[in-house]
Amino acid sequence: VSLRHTSTLTDPDLFPHLESTLAVSDPLLLVLVVPQYGRTEVIDNTLNPDFVHKFIMDYFFEERQNLRFDLRLEKPLIGIPGKKCGTVIVRAEELTNCRESVMLQFCGNKLDKKDFFGKSDPFLVFYRSNEDGSYTISHKTEVVKNTLDPVWQAFKIPVRALCNGDYDRSIKVEVYDWDRDGGHDFIGEFSTSYREMSRGQTQFHIYEVVTLLSCLVDSELSFLDFIKGGRSPVAALLTCGSSGPCAPGNPSQPTSLHYMSPYQLNAYAMALRAVGEIIQDYDSDKMFPALGFGAKLPPDGRVSHEFALNGNPQNPYCSGIEGVMEAYYQSLKSVRLYGPTHFSPVINHVARYASAVTDGSQYFILLIISDGVITDMAQTKESIVNAASLPMSIIIVGVGPAEFDEMIELDGDEERISSQGRLAERDIVQFVPFRDYVDRRGNHILSMARLAKEVLAEIPDQFLSYMRTRGIKPGTSPPPYTPAIHPLLTRRVSRI
Repeated sequence: VSLRHTSTLTDPDLFPHLESTLAVSDPLLLVLVVPQYGRTEVIDNTLNPDFVHKFIMDYFFEERQNLRFDLRLEKPLIGIPGKKCGTVIVRAEELTNCRESVMLQFCGNKLDKKDFFGKSDPFLVFYRSNEDGSYTISHKTEVVKNTLDPVWQAFKIPVRALCNGDYDRSIKVEVYDWDRDGGHDFIGEFSTSYREMSRGQTQFHIYEVVTLLSCLVDSELSFLDFIKGGRSPVAALLTCGSSGPCAPGNPSQPTSLHYMSPYQLNAYAMALRAVGEIIQDYDSDKMFPALGFGAKLPPDGRVSHEFALNGNPQNPYCSGIEGVMEAYYQSLKSVRLYGPTHFSPVINHVARYASAVTDGSQYFILLIISDGVITDMAQTKESIVNAASLPMSIIIVGVGPAEFDEMIELDGDEERISSQGRLAERDIVQFVPFRDYVDRRGNHILSMARLAKEVLAEIPDQFLSYMRTRGIKPGTSPPPYTPAIHPLLTRRVSRI
């Protein structure tokens, strides 16, 4: 996706309050199919951006698939109704079934000097040629500051992004000198092809020379490759918690979110069943540890943020999703719902399981269902950052009318979560508010299907990201997994 002629967005005649130094936009484009589909990166200081980020969509001949493109600016500017503010250019191409990826590294030698003071700040821009002869940007390297002999970092890119599987298709590479104002100086360009690079023809001349240092080809593995090889996310830990204005109260009363109606499932039960019924098909023994948090336990009424739903802290496993549902309903009859909401104990609990199996033979999925505001946010962030290096993913489903701003923050789609200056190694959290997927006509089966589709969509990519970073490949089926039993810690929590 590209934008052109967007100068009217910052036209001083339209926005006289803007300083001349602010006359360039930092655009961000969002592609929306309802609900929001995705967004591009932000490009600084340009009115004619070419976005690198691509959107892969399924095409259906028999459906009308409406797309909406929203342009957002880092500065709070808006166009004037009825006035043309630029053009969105969209190029689409059917993808081939090419699963190769390639790791490339380039260096430069005696590039042209473009800066009056100092040397150049060079970077590379890669373009894929299209079927109509035009070019689409596919990758940008980082900027190497103040040098005419840059060595750019190696980068991995799908071959499909470079040439859509056509090894002889032209690939154009341009070299620029970076400027802070966005007016990057053109140094030169060369053309090559994927076949040429993979054969090791490494000398590409631009005034002096740009050299391809390495070209390592690899095959992109899919989630199904691991399933066939006997590795899959076959361990799930399901948790339910309560806090906030809707949580306390008798579950036998309709005012409670845990209301045990004889006619329909409550939101907690729907979320458990929606996710559990899909996850259990990937579990070899279908034994799920199920925990609760945010309750006073019998007989002494102590507050717990990590208790077994089946009442057995030495062995919290339940047989299948039906066993989890039965344990959930039985726990509602024996415990008293009580805030606050602490996520870190249950995250740390499943992390203990995951830390014992890091060879790729098991992958753990933690489902947290809650209706309240998180009261141990700092500890939860630290737990997630620690867990990001383990074979596990976390799904958080918010139920009820509460505000879920803190839970949204834990979802690393916008900004990678951090704790005490440490960034999470990868994004492992997916949060969704259940109310956004409830069918307005009261069709609970449809509501559960929508929820499951949304919360589980990121699991395969999260699974693959862990396997890739650890260099784990699909192989023969591993020996049967015997789960380690981690008895729940006994602790007393005083109400403050």
